[in-house]
Amino acid sequence: MSHHAQAQNHPSPGMEDLPPEAIRQVAAYFQALSEPTRLQILNLLRSGERNVGELAQLCGYTSANISRHLAFLMQHGLVQRESRGTAVYYRFADPSVYALCDLVCDSIARQIERNTSDHLAFTRAASPVAKAKPAKS
Repeated sequence: MSHHAQAQNHPSPGMEDLPPEAIRQVAAYFQALSEPTRLQILNLLRSGERNVGELAQLCGYTSANISRHLAFLMQHGLVQRESRGTAVYYRFADPSVYALCDLVCDSIARQIERNTSDHLAFTRAASPVAKAKPAKS
C-alpha cells in the first residue's frame, strides 16, 4: 500500500477529535503566535536564517529580548537554532506556520474590506446628500 493511500486511511485528527491535553498543546502553539514581536521574527526568518543580532536590529529590540522570544518559539517547535563557531543562527522549523499566518491575514483583510464596504454603505445612506431628493425640473 502506498504512503498516500495510508495517509487517506488514517487522516490527521481534526480539532473536534482531540483530547483535552492535545487541545492545550494547540492553545500553546497559538500562544506562541499571539505576540507581535514573535510574528515579526517569524516573518523575518521567512526569507532566510538570521542571528540574534540581525533580528534585534531589524526588530528594533535588544538582543536579550529577541533571545527570549526565540527560546519561546523553539520551545514550541517553530524555529531551530544552529551554532557555527561563535555565532548562532535561527531558521523556521515549521513551514506550515506561514500557511496558517497567510490564511489568517487573508481572513482579516476580507473582514476589513467587508467592514469598510458596510461602513461606506451606511455613511452614504445616512448622509444628507444621499437622503436629499432630486429637485423637480
